[in-house]
Amino acid sequence: MAASFSSSVKEELAHVEPECSHCEKATLAALVRIEGTLFLSGTGTYRMEVATDSASVARLVIRLLHGLYQLKTDLTVRRSVLHKTPNYLIEVPRQPALADALQDLGILTADGGLELGISPSLVRKQCDAAAYLRGAFLGSGFISNPRSDFHFEIMAETQELAEGLQALMALKGISARIMQRRSSFMVYLKSGEAIMEFLAYVGAHQAALFMEEQRVVKSLRNDVNRLINAEMANQQKTSKAAGAQIAVIREVLSAYGFEKLPPALQDFIRLRVQHPEASLKELGEMSDPPLSKSAINHRVRRLQQMAEEASS
Repeated sequence: MAASFSSSVKEELAHVEPECSHCEKATLAALVRIEGTLFLSGTGTYRMEVATDSASVARLVIRLLHGLYQLKTDLTVRRSVLHKTPNYLIEVPRQPALADALQDLGILTADGGLELGISPSLVRKQCDAAAYLRGAFLGSGFISNPRSDFHFEIMAETQELAEGLQALMALKGISARIMQRRSSFMVYLKSGEAIMEFLAYVGAHQAALFMEEQRVVKSLRNDVNRLINAEMANQQKTSKAAGAQIAVIREVLSAYGFEKLPPALQDFIRLRVQHPEASLKELGEMSDPPLSKSAINHRVRRLQQMAEEASS
């Protein structure tokens, strides 16, 4: 089965090299905030689970938990009976270093409460902000295939987190909107240009280039469709006008006869009857000698005047 565009973007993002020593922490913080679940025991200790459908994201989470905080983890691979896709459950058991790690990641506050927004200490630099957004997309991001309509979203559990993500995008000039969906909040982009800017900002350069290619293809296709529609409209307009002219010609011939008409009108009638789909400009070019569109228009008006005089 071909990977979805979202999956290919996450695959690319999971392998982005950090720009500084704090970037990996920002990425992990966003991933844990969005995909993690905390369990508090009666003794006041925590254990944590992080679930993802991406093998690359699972490997990244495990690597960062081990590398940054030396935390023990257990990995369970589950397969959905309905969708037949694997799901990766990373379990972080109760251990002395976990609480400090959760505070350092901006998940827990200093007094042990839950942080609802984004801790400023995680996103002090622009590369940290990009890394946090990268982690947020790796956690719950979705982007439609750019061959269809452009759509991008990241789901957040709290309004404060959604507003924090929106603010981080705004720092880069990316205008995102927020919509509540049941008990969660969706941060979304609809503009193809905004989506490409986001992808480039967080490091998905190949995905951004692919989107740009598809945007050019769409633009060219739309231009071609507009030209075809305009041509069809012009043809319909020409056909309608030609039909009206032939009806006038019938009235004039019925009233006056062909031989009694001036040679100029006779020539026009011959051309119009022989070329019922031609425009007036084309009829002028077929005339011998060639005539301007204005001259051809004069003949049409003369025939219309004769038809009106005949019917009065």
